[in-house]
Amino acid sequence: MGQRPFNHLGVIAHFSVVVLCLQSLTALNASPRSTQASELSIEPIVDGIVFNDPAWQGVTSTSGFTQIRPNEGAPAQNQTEVRIGFTADTLYIGVICHDDDPSAIIVSGSRRDGNLQNSDSFRVVIDSFHDQQNGFVFGTNPAGLAFDAQVINEASDRFGSGGGGLNTDWDTTWNVKSIIFDSGWSAEFAIPFTSLRYGRDTIQTWGINFERIVRRTNEVSYWAPLPRQYNLFRLSLAGSIDNINVPSQKNLKITPYILGAQKRGGSQNVEANNEEVGVDIKYSITPSLTLDATYNTDFAQVESDSLQVNLDRFSLFFPEKRPFFLENAGQFSVGVPREVELFFSRRIGIGPRGEQLPIVGGLRLSGKLGNSTNIGLLQMRSDRVSDIAEETDFSVVRFNHELANRSSIGMLLVNKEGGLYNNQTYAFDGRWGIGDNGLLQGFVAKTHTPDMKGDDYAWRIGGNYDSEKWGYSGAYSEVGEGFNPEVGFLARKNYRKANAFIMRRIRPQSLWGLLEWRPHASYDGYWDFDGFYETGRIHIDSSLEWKNGAQAHTAINLTHEGVKQDFQIVRDVTVSKGKYDHKELTIYSGTDNSAKLSGGLQLVAGGFFGGDRFRVSPSIRYRIGETFNASLSYNHNDIDLPGGDFEVNLTSLRLSYSFTPKISLQAFVQHNERDNVLATNLRFAWLQEAGAGLYIVYNETDDDINSPGRPRKELVIKYSRILDLL
Repeated sequence: MGQRPFNHLGVIAHFSVVVLCLQSLTALNASPRSTQASELSIEPIVDGIVFNDPAWQGVTSTSGFTQIRPNEGAPAQNQTEVRIGFTADTLYIGVICHDDDPSAIIVSGSRRDGNLQNSDSFRVVIDSFHDQQNGFVFGTNPAGLAFDAQVINEASDRFGSGGGGLNTDWDTTWNVKSIIFDSGWSAEFAIPFTSLRYGRDTIQTWGINFERIVRRTNEVSYWAPLPRQYNLFRLSLAGSIDNINVPSQKNLKITPYILGAQKRGGSQNVEANNEEVGVDIKYSITPSLTLDATYNTDFAQVESDSLQVNLDRFSLFFPEKRPFFLENAGQFSVGVPREVELFFSRRIGIGPRGEQLPIVGGLRLSGKLGNSTNIGLLQMRSDRVSDIAEETDFSVVRFNHELANRSSIGMLLVNKEGGLYNNQTYAFDGRWGIGDNGLLQGFVAKTHTPDMKGDDYAWRIGGNYDSEKWGYSGAYSEVGEGFNPEVGFLARKNYRKANAFIMRRIRPQSLWGLLEWRPHASYDGYWDFDGFYETGRIHIDSSLEWKNGAQAHTAINLTHEGVKQDFQIVRDVTVSKGKYDHKELTIYSGTDNSAKLSGGLQLVAGGFFGGDRFRVSPSIRYRIGETFNASLSYNHNDIDLPGGDFEVNLTSLRLSYSFTPKISLQAFVQHNERDNVLATNLRFAWLQEAGAGLYIVYNETDDDINSPGRPRKELVIKYSRILDLL
């Protein structure tokens, strides 16, 4: 068994050769849509008024959007005009969204990076390397909301296959303004070239596409037409924009911060006032390669984690929220999201029980070498905390070479030095696009931990096919008993897994306002290496979506759990070892999320570890215009087991008020009734740009069971400012 990882490396190497040899057989058809950018003689006044700004006079607009919903392939009901121009240092986009009923425009929020799917909105995706895989997204709504994001590998995590995603936490410096007028709304974008990444040529052609949503009719349309199964991030089907005259980019930004904090209580009996200073530095080595440095890194402004209760014997997943680690995070991603993540940045600066550890600083080099090779280098150091953690260094090396038709090959190296021993993770991964709709991908990985016993390898091979009518996926994976990526995430180890998925998309011509019916079925099965069937789930679902945005889902689950040894599911209740086979019914319904008042309800009833479980999860959302948003959710579990009966109730309340798109006040209050935990997170933000500005944060937790590293009460005032030196 000890030689098996190297056999799998050979498989991946062979797979990579096949990818290289077969690229010419799988090229996509290029989109016929193209437009031109115009060099502007004067800078536009960025106030949202496009139609009478002298800077836009003489700039040819492009239009002709095509619906993807509700009437796929039909022309958009209202015209959208887009004009693109540039000066020596800035890319400008002006858009006029005509509307035959401006009084019915829906605007559901104005806070930066808010949800644009529940609002009238406009977004653009820019593929500045024209590699048809990666890009930048900028968007707004009639209230001037600023939305930006990174697209990695066409955000292709549709089937949970890893290696792609949409990073909505990426922030950069740019400006947008919007207005509503008597025949619609318009917006102007000013995006500095220093906020983008591109190749070395002076005159360039970029990939580009535009999306417009008219929310009251749920109309979604695109400038470069797309089939119904795809969205704006399908860069291989984007159009193109020619005549982009880019500058030789020089960019140096320094973001210093000062912080004052008062902390009281907690499991570490904290009682202190402290002041901190630190700095982040961003420098463009080339137009496509960026060096980031951070010293005395602080994340006081980050929202608290959501409370969770583990009702199984496997690890819970808490997502990364810290801005420094979220930027370019997709470039470092290898594995299966929330299941086998070979690099998981939450292992840096967070202790074994969730304690916050000080981060001394670090460096990150990320971007492209040429137009097709992605590079990511990360070096971080966390400080020693007495009785919790030693000083530790973390190193990550990631290379990924892009090939034609969404294909790529890559490698990853992760090293941890500090504490009782060192730990390394090595991996190779690959993707092969097959035709327009198919994708085959996989990885193989090995770890090294002194004195760790058992096979220290993991691998996965899987594929998916996604057409207008059908969606299929399937995969097989193995994780050895000794596989130990200490700077990664494993939900479980020592297993073989097989999974499969099939879905049919049906769009009735006229049936009760129904937009789409999606019957689907899936199977997930886990076995250990002795053949013991540990977990199985057959999921049979029927999903309905109406044209007004309402949804309904009904599903039957056939579950199997093989428990090898007794485990405590909650305090004082134990699940005995044995085999448990059950049936479960799930029902969900939700109303139109763009309405002022909306909500959803999920019901789950069925067998559970030899007993019964009933779960009811209602949620309600309310908004006042684009300024105030509130959501309340309640998760009630009533569980009867042979070892005892118990209830688990979690309540979450989120409130948000936006004074302007850059000034907001948020509250996040959670209550775990069983453990009597009440957690409160209040945040006031006055942004300068791209996440820098004034933050006032108050945290309070009345119990340390779920957040042992936080003090009971904490007040933080933090101010940072971006200084653009080049």
